[in-house]
Amino acid sequence: MGMMSLMVALNLMQSDADKNLAHDHAQVVPMTLFVAVLCLCLVIGHLLEESRWINESIVAIFVGLIAGMILLLVTKGKSSHILTFDEELFFIYLLPPIIFNAGFQVKKKQFFHNFLTIMLFGVIGVFISTFIITSGSWLLFPKLNFHNLTVRDYLALGTIFSSTDTVCTLQVLHQDETPLLYSLVFGEGVVNDATSVVLFNAVQKLDVSRLDSKTLRVIGDFLYLFSTSTVLGVITGLLTAYILKALSFGRHSSVREISLMMLMAYLSYMLAELLELSGILTVFFCGISMSHYAWHNVTEISRITTRHVFATMSFIAETFIFLYVGMDALDIEKWRMTHLKFGNLLGIYSCLIFLILLGRAAFVFPLSALANYMNRRAEETPSITFGHQIIIWWAGLMRGAVSIALAFKQFTYSGVTSDPVNATMITITIIVVLFTTLVFGCLTKPLVRYLLPHHATRVNTNHEESTSPVEDMNLPLLSFEESAATNISRAKESLSMLFESPVYTIHYYWRRFDDSYMRPLFGGPRANHSEC
Repeated sequence: MGMMSLMVALNLMQSDADKNLAHDHAQVVPMTLFVAVLCLCLVIGHLLEESRWINESIVAIFVGLIAGMILLLVTKGKSSHILTFDEELFFIYLLPPIIFNAGFQVKKKQFFHNFLTIMLFGVIGVFISTFIITSGSWLLFPKLNFHNLTVRDYLALGTIFSSTDTVCTLQVLHQDETPLLYSLVFGEGVVNDATSVVLFNAVQKLDVSRLDSKTLRVIGDFLYLFSTSTVLGVITGLLTAYILKALSFGRHSSVREISLMMLMAYLSYMLAELLELSGILTVFFCGISMSHYAWHNVTEISRITTRHVFATMSFIAETFIFLYVGMDALDIEKWRMTHLKFGNLLGIYSCLIFLILLGRAAFVFPLSALANYMNRRAEETPSITFGHQIIIWWAGLMRGAVSIALAFKQFTYSGVTSDPVNATMITITIIVVLFTTLVFGCLTKPLVRYLLPHHATRVNTNHEESTSPVEDMNLPLLSFEESAATNISRAKESLSMLFESPVYTIHYYWRRFDDSYMRPLFGGPRANHSEC
């Protein structure tokens, strides 16, 4: 009996081992295929780099569509997926390197010189766009026989389709040729994504049964999340810079320097998520702080390596996301759950695209006029021309990874849904993302080349080094060595500058404070205007 029991136990252990091996093999096969398709995306993207119509995002979507078709044929129509989309996987692993690299690579002087305009577009613009898309869909969807969406669904819908993807336009623009336009498009894209996610999270906490009494709470939650997330990112970046400067990691190992920067950046994101803040905003401003201070405290090898490593991680994550979007467009199960007729679906697609166009126009052109009015006396700040406004409007028409992730978070559970209404919303989101990326994305290069001829886009590339005659960085804000009358006169002059050109004045005094106090403590060359 003892021998028999032992044999049975051994057989059970062998069976469990075989099952685990088969399970591991089943997980390895799809991941291997997906990595192979990713490599194919890189090769095709390189071959089509000079194309007038195609960019990396479009290539990834097309490859995803083709891979999905092949999978449908192989599985006889059962599945078009290699991997199952998980919004938590997206927010925890794929999004952080994209946003961190955006902050780390940004030209900070242009970004902060146009900070007020960027915040107008990226924050106020999202609220305007969300209002138009929410109210428009609320009015039009029932007329197209699409019912059963809740108030929270409509509000979430507004935030989902207010999140832009400016990758297509940024691949055409150049920082040196069009610094103002690039700064506005890039800055608005990042702030827009962060604002959309923060507003989406605020909507999730909203008590829709008492909507009238809780409207102000949404704005309060938004401001709290926005400010605390930004502060957390800056503090993490400054702490990293101080550690690198105080401990001189580079004397022993440049690998430790790079590892510390990567881990601290990821830690800032995870801390924000743990504290229920906005990880996007936190890791973005952590990237800006690290590039402004910490980057100057590492060895030359680490400086070169970090820029390439962070850019590579971001590029792979973006390609991964667009590749999946192409595959998910062919998800037969979600299409089968949709009970609407083709004409109604087409009407919903058209309505959403029209609302996206209208929502962008409703804030880009008025806020551009407002920004031009506020900066009218700042000689270093050129006005936003009508051609620039059209490009900014067009750049925000594409919808991308954040819209997909938010839609999955709102309408599925771990990427799966059995509700026809939720399945319809997922397919609608994917179609809108595909249409805007492929159609508007293909037209981006011709539009930019038409509005910005090459000979007209060249600007003074020494703009970073230009300074105003009043910018004497050696002058203190207030001096105890001078008379009270002199200090009062300087204060009046400063207030006059603040009222006439607030953005320029704040940037000017920040540079003086940064050179005098921040850089000596946290690192970075003093009085290096190009790095501000």
